Amino acid sequence: MTVEENSPKVTVVVPTYNERDNLPKLVEQLLALPLDLRVLVVDDDSPDGTGAVADELAAASPGLVGVLHRVEKDGLGRAYVEGISRALDEGADIVVQMDADLSHPAGTIPVMVDTLLTTDAAVVLGSRYVPGGSAAGEWAWHRRALSLWANFYVDTILRLGVKDATAGFKAWRAQTLRRIDVQSVRSNGYAFQVEMNYRAAKLGLPIAEVPITFEERAEGVSKMTLKVQLESAAMPWKLRFGRDLG
Repeated sequence: MTVEENSPKVTVVVPTYNERDNLPKLVEQLLALPLDLRVLVVDDDSPDGTGAVADELAAASPGLVGVLHRVEKDGLGRAYVEGISRALDEGADIVVQMDADLSHPAGTIPVMVDTLLTTDAAVVLGSRYVPGGSAAGEWAWHRRALSLWANFYVDTILRLGVKDATAGFKAWRAQTLRRIDVQSVRSNGYAFQVEMNYRAAKLGLPIAEVPITFEERAEGVSKMTLKVQLESAAMPWKLRFGRDLG
């Protein structure tokens, strides 16, 4: 791996809950990228021992893999807020949000970083719905339909002007995260992704999208619950009308 001397410091924040089989594979892929890159695992006290696996990975790659242990599972948004805040405190120039289930292609991160470096984009989304992007062929039809409907629903209400507003694979400039005040983001679950995009768009910050092939998770089960779906449905209206997000 060759990394240029003036390469930006990239931190990939990976929230985990019961991902012990997928995490080692993902970390191996990330550390092989030609970037000045660190991985920060944010584990929500996984009962399957993911946290211990993360500690082993950190011990094997000191300075390259870090672990943030949380004592309760209180949602994806809260995990990201803590992880992103830690990454910023540790001097990251670019922060990447990424799932641990191998559904997001690690190999696209250099493209996302390059887009940040060569354009005025404040954030780059790994998008399933721009030309060249796609979702896994084995993705169940109802999940594909739900994803398409969710993006149509969000864009109709908030007019974000992006194709994949619910995407969870993103690369942010550190200064963007500070401007949108990520620590004050109060939504949780998948609604967190929409609120982050909305805050950037409301400030007039450009949002770019690059195509990805979204794969079905390799191991484990989806974290999508009815509670998460209901919050995600309500969030665009709360954002549009400036209601309390608590």
